[in-house]
Amino acid sequence: MLSMAQWIQLILAAVIVVPLCARLGLGSVLGYLAAGVLVGPWVLGIVDEVEHVLHFAEYGVVLLLFVIGLELRPSRLWALRKAIFGAGTMQLLGSGVLLAGFLFLMGAPGKTAAVAGVVLALSSTAFALQILAERKELTARWGRTAFGVLLFQDLAVVPLLALLPLLGTAGEQTAAPSLSQLGISLGALLLVVFGGRHALRFALGLASRSHVREILTATALLAAFGTAYLLEAAGLSMALGAFLAGVLLADSEFRHQLEADIEPFKGLLLGLFFIAVGMSLNLGLLASGPARIALLVIGLVGLKFLALYALGRFSGLESADARKLGIALSQGGEFAFVLFGAVQAGGLISTSEVQELVVAVSLSMVTTPLLFLLHDALSGRQAPAPDFDQIDEQEAPVIIVGFGRFGQIAARVLGALRVPFTALDASHQQVDFVRKYGNDIYYGDGSRLDLLEAAGAQRARFLVLAIDDPDTSVRAAGLIRAHFPNLQVFARARDRNHAYRLMDTGVTLIRRETFHSALALTRDLLLALGMTGSAADRTLAIFREHDERRLQAHAALHDDQERMTRLARDAARELEELFKEDAGDLLRLARERDQTDR
Repeated sequence: MLSMAQWIQLILAAVIVVPLCARLGLGSVLGYLAAGVLVGPWVLGIVDEVEHVLHFAEYGVVLLLFVIGLELRPSRLWALRKAIFGAGTMQLLGSGVLLAGFLFLMGAPGKTAAVAGVVLALSSTAFALQILAERKELTARWGRTAFGVLLFQDLAVVPLLALLPLLGTAGEQTAAPSLSQLGISLGALLLVVFGGRHALRFALGLASRSHVREILTATALLAAFGTAYLLEAAGLSMALGAFLAGVLLADSEFRHQLEADIEPFKGLLLGLFFIAVGMSLNLGLLASGPARIALLVIGLVGLKFLALYALGRFSGLESADARKLGIALSQGGEFAFVLFGAVQAGGLISTSEVQELVVAVSLSMVTTPLLFLLHDALSGRQAPAPDFDQIDEQEAPVIIVGFGRFGQIAARVLGALRVPFTALDASHQQVDFVRKYGNDIYYGDGSRLDLLEAAGAQRARFLVLAIDDPDTSVRAAGLIRAHFPNLQVFARARDRNHAYRLMDTGVTLIRRETFHSALALTRDLLLALGMTGSAADRTLAIFREHDERRLQAHAALHDDQERMTRLARDAARELEELFKEDAGDLLRLARERDQTDR
C-alpha cells in the first residue's frame, strides 16, 4: 500500500503536470500519463507499487461506464445495436487479421500472432471515452459508432478470457472449467439485466426517503461497484457491470441526481487510472530495444487506424469523421494486460514477448491525444477553452443559461426593464462577442452544479433554460430540478423530441423555438389566401390547442416509436375532424371568394 507521503507526491505531480499540459493544448489525458511516468519507478521512483495503484484506479473506469450508462435508455441502446454488433464485429475481425499478419511478418509463430492480433485489436475504453467526452463528440454519429465498438469489445473480453487459454499447452486441463465459467457468466448477466432494475430502484428509493444526500450518493456508488463486482466474480468485466447498472437506472427519477453526485469521484479515479498507466510504462525495455518497440507501436496504431477508417467509410461516415474514429480507437486497451497474462499462463506467449507487447500497448495510448492534436492542427480545430469563468456570488432573481439567439431576446427585454439577471453560455467565442457590447455574461457549462451554485441558483427565483444542444439542455434541466426544486424553469425546446425529454425531468414551462413563429407565418399565409383575420385566428387556435394537448398526452410514450407513429395518425384524423366541425367560416369564405372571382 502507498504511504501518505507517496499519495501526496503523486497528487502534487498531477496538480502541476496536468494543468501545464492542458495549458499547452496537449489535453488532460496526456498530462496524467506524463505525471505517471514522472513519479513512476523509471524516473523519480516515488511510487513503485504500480500494480496496487492500477487495480485501485480501475474503479474510475467503472464509474465512467456507469455514468455513460445513465445517459443511455434501453431504447437508445437498442438503437445502437448495429454499431455494437455490426461495426464492433467488423472492427475486431478486421483489426485482428491485419495485426496478426503484421506480427507474423515480424517473426512471431502463427498461433502466437493470431492470438496477439486479436488482443491488440481491443481498444482502451477509458482513453477513448475520456477523449470523446473532452471533445464533446460522444453524441456525434462517429462518437456513437466508437462507443458501440467499445461496448462490443467489452462483451468480447468474456469469451476471449475463456477461449484464448485453451489454445495453449494447458488447454486440455482448463477446458471444462472454462465452459462452466461461460455458463456462470451468462447466468450472472441475465440476473442483472432482468432482476437488477427493480432491486436498484428499490435501494435508491429507500436512500432518497432518508433525505440525506450523502446516503443517496453512497447508494449510487454501491449500485455501480456492487454490480461491477458481481459480474467480475462471474468472469465478466467490471466495466460491463457498471454500464449495465447505469442503463437500468437511465429512465429512473434518480438519473440526473446520480450523475451529478458521481461525477467528482469518476473524474478523480479516472485521472488516477491514467497516472497508473504512465507509471507502468517500462522505460528500461524501451531503452534496450527502441527500434523494435517503435515498429510495434507504429504497426499497432497504423493498422488499427486503417481498419477503423475503412469501417467508418463503409458505415457512411464522412472522411473527417472516419479519421477521428480511427484515431480514437487506434490504441491498445487495458484488457490487453489481463488477456496477455492469461495466454502467457497457458504457455502460448513467452514472458519477453508479453513484456514487449505491453510496452507497445502503453505507448500506443500516448499516441492517441498526440494524433488528435495533429489532426486538429491540420483541420483547423481550435483547442478547448477553460472550464468556466470565476463568478462572484450573484443575487439576481433571474438566471439565463444559454445566451444565443433565443436567450438574448429575454435578456434584452429584462435589461430594458432594469431587471437584473446573470447570463451563462458555454461558447467562449459567444461570450467574448457579447461582452464587447457591454453585456454582463459569464463563460461556463450551465449543466454543472458548481457553476449554477456560483451563479446564485439557490437564491434566484427564475431560470431561463435556452441551451441550443438538446443533450446538454436536458442534463442541465435534470440537475436544476434535482438541486434547486424551488427555481421556476422556463425552457426553450429545439423540437418536439427535445420538449418530451425536458418534460421527463419535470420541467413544465416549455416553448418550442419554431412553433409560435411558424404559427405567425401560417397566419400571414392564410390571410394572403383570402381568409378573414377571425377565421385565421380560430383555425390556428384549434391547431395550437390540439397540438399542445397531444404533446402532454404523448409525453410518457415518446420512447415507443411504433406506438407514437400510430398515435400520430390518430391525431391527424382527430385534427381533421376538429377542422370539419369548425368549417362554417371557411366554407362561407370560399363561396364569397368564388362569387368575387366571377
